[in-house]
Amino acid sequence: MLLKSVKLMTGLMTLLVCLTAITGSVRPTQLEQIRMHGEITVVTRNSPTTYYEDRTGQTGYEFELAQAFADYLGVKLNVQVANNLTDIFTALDTDQAQFAAAGLAITPERQRWFRFSEPYQQVSEQVIYRRGTQRPRQLDDLLGGMTVVPASSSHAQTLRRAQVTERPELSWSETGELDVTDLMHMVANGDIDYSLVDSNEFNMLQAYIPNIGVGFTITEQQSLAWAFQHSRDDSLLNASRDFFQSRQTRQQLATLNERYYGHLSELDYVGAKRFLRQTVRKLDRYKPYFVSSATDNQFDWRLLAAVGYQESHWNPVATSYTGVRGLMMLTTATASDLGVSDRLDAEQSILGGGRYLNTLRDRLGTQVAEPDRTWMTLAAYNVGYGHLQDARRLAYEMGGNPNLWRDVKEALPLLSQKRYHKNTRHGYARGREAVDYVQNIRRYYDVLVWNDEQPLHIASSENESLHLSSSLTVIPPLL
Repeated sequence: MLLKSVKLMTGLMTLLVCLTAITGSVRPTQLEQIRMHGEITVVTRNSPTTYYEDRTGQTGYEFELAQAFADYLGVKLNVQVANNLTDIFTALDTDQAQFAAAGLAITPERQRWFRFSEPYQQVSEQVIYRRGTQRPRQLDDLLGGMTVVPASSSHAQTLRRAQVTERPELSWSETGELDVTDLMHMVANGDIDYSLVDSNEFNMLQAYIPNIGVGFTITEQQSLAWAFQHSRDDSLLNASRDFFQSRQTRQQLATLNERYYGHLSELDYVGAKRFLRQTVRKLDRYKPYFVSSATDNQFDWRLLAAVGYQESHWNPVATSYTGVRGLMMLTTATASDLGVSDRLDAEQSILGGGRYLNTLRDRLGTQVAEPDRTWMTLAAYNVGYGHLQDARRLAYEMGGNPNLWRDVKEALPLLSQKRYHKNTRHGYARGREAVDYVQNIRRYYDVLVWNDEQPLHIASSENESLHLSSSLTVIPPLL
């Protein structure tokens, strides 16, 4: 009797499962739906630290990371660009996007409404001001000036908390029409007194807008993460957490951090100002030669221009104490090999420098992928190909990858230490200089690209003004 009951129950359960499958009464999880449709939508914002389009197409830190997540799930990535942070959160609430990747800080206020992935970056919030004016050093110093931050931003939430807990007399304004970059320009131009910026955004943009400086850091380190709907099941969120915990993603994060942020500390305020002045005064004179050389050797002309500036500040008659001469600072032997008869002729020097860089790049071979291949080529231009190879071998011996610039640049400075260089083929080298050389060129290159491709052109930004609209929301003091 018991056996019959068990069989009956088993049959009923089987029938129920079949009926459920037929009727579809059990709804697929969010992750299952995404895989069935073969695509996932991310909402983001336009900025140098998140997402933008250049001549190669879609790019940006957040975009590349989101694309890797889509590849991890085996689906196509759709990108929705929001006008402001409010629109980003609305897109999540209304199912227009499945997640937001927009450099979002995890805050207590946001955690009430959204869930977050594993953190992938740490930043602090900084108060910025116009250089040449009195530097703010604490909250009290903001009371007499005009502070503007984006609406719905973590910066607005920070100021609200400060107002409630520390300074009830604090007042500021919020805008839904201008982003962080716009507000940084307005601070630089003197249109507003202060704004708040995440440290990663400041580090990336300070070379393009050198008139701004950091007054003080208003928050400790905060975590950046992706945002997901709070009401959804956990399937997609859990998939994102598995993604961030994977070894492949950790390696990719290291690569992205190197690509977007690994070179940002070398160009100071004075150097940035000088470079921007020179782009106006000199670059147009030599640009046709850079373009011609770049076309012949398959480089971006702006990269060759950055090399020329690092070498000589675009001075065609420059001469170093070592005897290298000209705009691209060629040695006598290298110039002879390249067919350069007059190193002080700007055109010959630039064309020869491009050919030499191409030769070095070819010697590296295709086992080094871009952009690492370019960074190593630049290092070889500075320190010599033999020393670069020594550094690559040393990186390998130290457990690094000789085909990744982030590992090779750790090994290069060691070539100045006897305990390391005594066992190398080419001996002593000033490897630290080569690292600085590459990072400076990358920074100059970034500025040239920014000037060339961004809607706000830095070279003329001091003569342009953005304006606050009537939609500006003023947050009054609590007193």
